[in-house]
Amino acid sequence: MDVARSRVWFRAQASPVALTRILGLVVLMGPIAAAEVQLPNITDHSFIDSCVKAHNGHRAKVKPPSSDMLYMTWDKALAESAWAWARSCKFSHNPFLSMARKLHPNFHPVGENLWVGDPGPGFSAETAVQKWADEVNDFDYSNLTCRPKKMCGHYKQVVWAKSYKVGCAVHICPNGVEEFSKKKSAIFVCNYGNAGNFKDVHPYRPGAACSECAGDQCEKGLCRDSKRDEVENLNWRPDWGPGATSSASCRADCLAVLLTRPLSLLLIFAGVLGLQTAREEHGDQHFSQRFLGTKQTPPCSKTFVMLRIADPSQGPHARAGNRARMAPGLSAPPEVGQGRK
Repeated sequence: MDVARSRVWFRAQASPVALTRILGLVVLMGPIAAAEVQLPNITDHSFIDSCVKAHNGHRAKVKPPSSDMLYMTWDKALAESAWAWARSCKFSHNPFLSMARKLHPNFHPVGENLWVGDPGPGFSAETAVQKWADEVNDFDYSNLTCRPKKMCGHYKQVVWAKSYKVGCAVHICPNGVEEFSKKKSAIFVCNYGNAGNFKDVHPYRPGAACSECAGDQCEKGLCRDSKRDEVENLNWRPDWGPGATSSASCRADCLAVLLTRPLSLLLIFAGVLGLQTAREEHGDQHFSQRFLGTKQTPPCSKTFVMLRIADPSQGPHARAGNRARMAPGLSAPPEVGQGRK
């Protein structure tokens, strides 16, 4: 039997103790019944690895080949900013991109790419980055033009030679993404340092791979430097974001929930156990008179309580990316970068 899609029926006597037991069961089953597809957070090592590998994979195979393409590594502060902006659920670029210390303590301006799609279990960072990289088919490197009514800014940012740090985040927007759709969606944001996608500037210098690495080591066609490629654990978070002056606000709320939920469950079980013990000690009739104020035991009617467990793998959001759309790659201040079309 397919438990995830079945209707689970609980049959019980309509006594206070039985109903209290059912209430406790509903509390326990609530997180399961309301379970959503859980997308990775910015500390998930698998997610971090997939974001970095996806970018470096496309950077290493550009055509024409690049002589100065830097190896890209993860940046925690950029990821913090990406996560804060993703939570705003807006299909527009962060207005603080060109402002110092708004998206990163050191990089400014900061580059940014956006992707929006279905929040199903099929989401992957590789799929989103591939969508951006596919814009190469509409990009003419020699004259820096893009086909009419097409976008190339995402691709230019992905392969911008001097961008060597990236931080990404994905967030589910239950009420949709502003300026995109009112339908429940996932938004994937990547921030870059140094920023790229500047107007009338080639994303990289053509030539033999690593021929202009300036002393760096060459790894799969990318320039690597141990000092530059270090992952810095900067104790920094943006001072803006939905609902608070810090992106840490949700984390504090979530921590409070995590701490209070076990206590709530403990109290519920204590209450159930206390009622059950009192009933066994005093008998049904005496229990009803003393604790419920009734003159007789409630009639033994039968009650059905239904819980429906949702199957997150089914439904309109089971496929990720089939309605994907990307925002134009504004990776620099509007006056020098490619704006929205």
